[in-house]
Amino acid sequence: MSKNDRDQKFRTRLSHVGRAGKRVHGFVNPPLLRGSTVLYPTMKDRVALAQRRGEQVLTYGLGGSETHWALEDAIAAIEGGTRCQIVGSGLAAVAVPLLAYLKAGDHCLMPDSVYGPARNLATGMLPRFGIETTFYDPCVDEAGMAELIRPNTAVVYTESPGSHTFEVQDVPAIARAAHARGAKVLMDNTWGIHFFQPFAHGVDASIQALTKYPGGHSDLLIGSITVNSEEDWQRVHDTARALGQYASPDDCWLCLRGVRTLGVRLAAQMEAGIEVAHWLSRRPEVAEVLHPALPGARGHELWKRDFSGACSLFGVVFQPRYSVEATHRFAEALELFGIGASWGGYESLVLPTTGFVTRTAGTGSFAGPLVRIHVGLEDVEDLIADLEQAMAVLGRG
Repeated sequence: MSKNDRDQKFRTRLSHVGRAGKRVHGFVNPPLLRGSTVLYPTMKDRVALAQRRGEQVLTYGLGGSETHWALEDAIAAIEGGTRCQIVGSGLAAVAVPLLAYLKAGDHCLMPDSVYGPARNLATGMLPRFGIETTFYDPCVDEAGMAELIRPNTAVVYTESPGSHTFEVQDVPAIARAAHARGAKVLMDNTWGIHFFQPFAHGVDASIQALTKYPGGHSDLLIGSITVNSEEDWQRVHDTARALGQYASPDDCWLCLRGVRTLGVRLAAQMEAGIEVAHWLSRRPEVAEVLHPALPGARGHELWKRDFSGACSLFGVVFQPRYSVEATHRFAEALELFGIGASWGGYESLVLPTTGFVTRTAGTGSFAGPLVRIHVGLEDVEDLIADLEQAMAVLGRG
């Protein structure tokens, strides 16, 4: 990416990155290329291309094609990195860098608020490879992180904010402590997307579930790992290839199509999400709204310092007088919010989470039962009206 490209505004870059350019004769969008086998004119060409490890050249289907590379270039531009590896799902994007940087005998640190499947990977698979994981308070400061790091700590994992309880981490402070002791910093940046620029804050590898906002239509599974150095690129890329990690070119093409409208969708959903969150914060049934962009909310000061915006996923803590079953009735009474475990699409979602979130480090204590809300692209007045009518069922039964 040229300096002029980097200086362009976010929505301009989304419209142009990964495309051939306006002076090339042909269709606006890059083509969808499917294939496994690549033919070479001569053995000399075969040998020469095989030696160009990690470059954007056709070698075999697993190495990707112009369809994959256009998406990789777009995601790297969104996150301010240099290279990106596209993989088959958000969970694959978690697993690949963990396996790239950890080996038998190593220690990993993960926030107690981490995405559930990432926790399952750390407690289920990694121990079989001789890797130990400690879960830490996501709100730890620099000194506290320094105390947690052991001589064999190779990775400090972050997720800010947590995708269920929305703790905002002091990523720059955590990165300083980690780097001072030789550990790599990984971050799940799915909530931040481009509002948090990971490499400006000390992150070595940024993870995203492109399934969410970049895809935008709840119809594909895909993930990415973005890095900002050649060393990190080789570690991540080689591990992805060794694991056979690959994303369908059809899903890459769909995701790239979604990226073109990401800027306007994010802006609309951010505004709508904040409006709905403000409305909920004024309701007598609600004890607390877990939305970092709200003044006075947990993590707001860190969010204001490090983020340029917010996505439309947040949490609601209901008053302790309501039972978990009451929040289930509330979710079922909603007409416009589907009960679903994902987010980032055009549709609004609701998910009661109390009883479904694992904590082992003594964090994540709230006054009442929790519900997670994702605000889509529906009219805000309609969403608020739907939430209001569903509030009536909380006290029944």
